[in-house]
Amino acid sequence: MPNARSANAVRLEFAPDSLVKTNLSGAAFTGDWLWVAGDEACGLDRLRRLSPTGSETLRFGEVRDFPLAELLDLPGAADEEADLEGMAVADGYLWVVGSHGYKRKNARPERSHADNAKRLAKLSLDGNRRLLACLPIEPDARGEPCLVRQAKDGRHALRLKGDAQHNLLTRALADDPHFGPYMAIPGKDNGFDIEGLAVDGRRLLLGLRGPVLRGWSALLEVAVELRSDQLRLAPLDDSGTLIRKHFLQLDGLGVRDLHFSGDDLYILAGPTMVLNGEIRVFKWPGARPVLAANREPVRFEAALTESVSLPHGRNTNRAEAICDLPPALSGGKPSWLVLYDAPGLDRKEGENTVFGDLLRHA
Repeated sequence: MPNARSANAVRLEFAPDSLVKTNLSGAAFTGDWLWVAGDEACGLDRLRRLSPTGSETLRFGEVRDFPLAELLDLPGAADEEADLEGMAVADGYLWVVGSHGYKRKNARPERSHADNAKRLAKLSLDGNRRLLACLPIEPDARGEPCLVRQAKDGRHALRLKGDAQHNLLTRALADDPHFGPYMAIPGKDNGFDIEGLAVDGRRLLLGLRGPVLRGWSALLEVAVELRSDQLRLAPLDDSGTLIRKHFLQLDGLGVRDLHFSGDDLYILAGPTMVLNGEIRVFKWPGARPVLAANREPVRFEAALTESVSLPHGRNTNRAEAICDLPPALSGGKPSWLVLYDAPGLDRKEGENTVFGDLLRHA
């Protein structure tokens, strides 16, 4: 587990019109290239490794936008936010997942009490939030990795079958005794909210920020397959199980991100609701073989080990993304990149540059 944190060790330089900038919620690497997602955009940004200019260890810039509407036939409008929360690179694809959750309007200080009461009662669902997709990564003529709708080897961008209201995942959970009652509750109210994604072959782990049930957080395990140019849920076993549920003891915190490192699964966890609370990294030792051997539809895992706390501010500096650095970037020392949503002044330089941390681990 981590034994040292290098604060503001990674410099990310965005452009004034970048799709993603201060609302970072997902990260993944392809060699020297960093992919980032944000929860207020409908696309992803790619940054290139550059030579450091100051005291930072790593610097990334020369950003390029990849709007999702150019890669997929989206369930919602092209300019509707996708609320992307999880990312993973596997087998030549960049996988992304939206929160899938409803949102509630917030009260505003300039509004009257009556207006704010109406706002607080209003729920909405952006159609692109219910997105689970894989996007082919293919080098262009200059050898730079790009996201494409269809690759030359036949791979093409795919999303889980669904529309702006439902997809196969939400339909499968509609009558679930644990999560069905929370599907129409906004994520920030301890409702259904996906914020983590880890990929192991055709099996996906979806980490839930909410709901947290009596202190137990949850991972959903699903498998996907290609059918009729769309992703479909595939049975996990001979009995036709489409979703396995793994309840984790994270001391009441919800999942903010997931990351496999070898056989171990690391879980970034934070408050499920709108709270300024502790943010920690948990380790599930040997999770990969345990998951592969498991046949129980529901299981509980309390044997999580060694956790480390990450810094947070008041309404700022919320750790939302964690991923391994490629060995060529880590100097031979196993390290994570940690990125923050709502970066404070201590993590910003001007309007277009933000900083992330490096976290050493065994």
